[in-house]
Amino acid sequence: MSRLVMKFGGTSVATLDRIKRAAKRVAREVANGHEVIVIVSAMSGKTNELVGWVNETSPFYDAREYDAVVSSGENVTAGLMALTLQEMEIPARSWQGWQVPLKTNGAHGAARIEEIPTANLDARFADGMKVAVVAGFQGISPEGRITTLGRGGSDTTAVAFAAAFDAVRCDIYTDVDGVYTTDPRITAKARKLDRIAFEEMLELASLGAKVLQTRSVELAMRYNVKLRVLSSFGEYDETAGTLVCAEDEIMESNVVNGVAYSRDEAKMTLLGVEDRPGIAAAIFGPLADAGINVDMIVQNISEGGKTDMTFSCPVDQVARAKKSIEDAKASGAYEFGELVADQDVAKVSVVGIGMRSHAGVAAHMFKALKDENVNIKVITTSEIKISVLIDRKYMELAVQALHDAFELEKIGTA
Repeated sequence: MSRLVMKFGGTSVATLDRIKRAAKRVAREVANGHEVIVIVSAMSGKTNELVGWVNETSPFYDAREYDAVVSSGENVTAGLMALTLQEMEIPARSWQGWQVPLKTNGAHGAARIEEIPTANLDARFADGMKVAVVAGFQGISPEGRITTLGRGGSDTTAVAFAAAFDAVRCDIYTDVDGVYTTDPRITAKARKLDRIAFEEMLELASLGAKVLQTRSVELAMRYNVKLRVLSSFGEYDETAGTLVCAEDEIMESNVVNGVAYSRDEAKMTLLGVEDRPGIAAAIFGPLADAGINVDMIVQNISEGGKTDMTFSCPVDQVARAKKSIEDAKASGAYEFGELVADQDVAKVSVVGIGMRSHAGVAAHMFKALKDENVNIKVITTSEIKISVLIDRKYMELAVQALHDAFELEKIGTA
């Protein structure tokens, strides 16, 4: 019998009525002949509440106890979902991460999945269980402690189960009805994509699109797990949502498939850095050790033995980045003249696997921004992505202009 993984996010299980609605979707897949593994998040807002309790109780908390507390939200949802299915006379059982077991490393708060043995669930399915309701976001460390996978970790849990149990598909139910060409809140011209390649989805997720967690897309691409993103609130439709799949399953790719943005970016520049071999390692090594998520990096042409080094990072990491840089300077690791931080920038990106075979995408993008009088501060490119840093006040204008320039409103139309 085929296996199907269904993941329900926090908004999809926010109330008992919504859990009942989700359970009806599960029941429909059972009726279609699937053995179903349901991955559930905590009820909407519950994880934030639990994190708040931890911070209020112990600002410098023990990460092991943090995981013990914040993982409890998913346990509640899993039990309620299993009870709801049982009331519908569907053989269902809830499973916490340690019961499966979902084995992780010992990095509490940001654990990585190492293995999901299938024997326990396989045995229960063989005994007549039709639905395994698994608490997402959690696992068990080598020391036998509860671990959590980081925010959004239920997506990763779902994909990992789909890979481990060779599921036909992994359906991610959320509060949006698919992956759009850009945020519909910014432009009404945004269009839902029927299909998108793993690589495009990975870029969009890493660039700020919040539909899927980045790690879940990485895992799906590695194990070729078909993902379907769809709404838990619309009417049932087997063709609904957006299918995230391998590039060769898409008939013909658009040059650009999406415009992504990240509002809370900062641009940091070290002026007058000594220009010598190893200077980049001396700067970015300590930043990595401090947990700074460095993205765009630009080094200017050297002049008089000095150069300028610019990079971007999330705006909430600026203080830590400054401390790391100042500490490195004080230790004699390197010298620089001045550190300038611009905390009023945004990142806007265009993404599309069609860029591989089409020239002129960058020129078209830059002209569209020029026509709107939007100044570009930093540019980075990859094979299927072009990103720019701009003043934050122009972010929505830039997204709209690029969406129009690449005629993304025509996607999905005859």
